[in-house]
Amino acid sequence: MKFYESTATIEATPEVVLSILTDGPGYPTWDSGVEGCRGPDRRRGADQVHSEVSPGRAFPVRVRLGEDGHAMTWTGGMPLGLFRGVRTFTLEPTDQGGYRVQDA
Repeated sequence: MKFYESTATIEATPEVVLSILTDGPGYPTWDSGVEGCRGPDRRRGADQVHSEVSPGRAFPVRVRLGEDGHAMTWTGGMPLGLFRGVRTFTLEPTDQGGYRVQDA
């Protein structure tokens, strides 16, 4: 099993960060591994992801926002369990007033 993780500190409120994370069509502007996302509304985020890993194929994903507004999880995969992926974004406040955003 492969596991990837990245962390960045952002000087913004959780609301601003989540507005970017739930803007499916905006993903290719900041996530180099995503070619496109389609999502019907900002509250649910993307419901279909086009990734560089498999050009031309759309991966359906279920998007869930954490109750506290500091987390978002994508879950998706391929038929017959050939692939299952989970991508979780968490936001933690820093001592400097911004937020540490972890993508794992």
